[in-house]
Amino acid sequence: MAGERARRGAAVVTAPSATLDYLIVVSLLLVTLTATAAALTRDPVRQAAVLSALGLCLSLLFLFLQAPDVALSQLAVGGAITPLLVLLTVRKIRRTPHGETGGKTGAGNGGADTGSEGGGGGGGGQPGGGEGKSP
Repeated sequence: MAGERARRGAAVVTAPSATLDYLIVVSLLLVTLTATAAALTRDPVRQAAVLSALGLCLSLLFLFLQAPDVALSQLAVGGAITPLLVLLTVRKIRRTPHGETGGKTGAGNGGADTGSEGGGGGGGGQPGGGEGKSP
């Protein structure tokens, strides 16, 4: 009966082969190792690289589990977009000096923060407050 279906073009469902089982087990081990490495990594730049590897391992796992659509989505989101967002965030944070908000407050009026210059309301740290205005 299976031979008749195969001749007519109907799909014959067979059990997964031993090679496919082996690939699934290996990819599960890779996913476990990379997920553990991602959780234990403290440096955000290295963590982004490990997250990219985790996305790749997960996409391979989904491919071996015969879900190519999920594998492609995982490859795009987990392997590229998420690590890219982490790297951009780290770059933005590291580019901003730590004392930016407090470091410029006293610099506008020579370090003398009296509060009475500038006609009030401006303050030493706000733009236009305490500098360049005549009393």
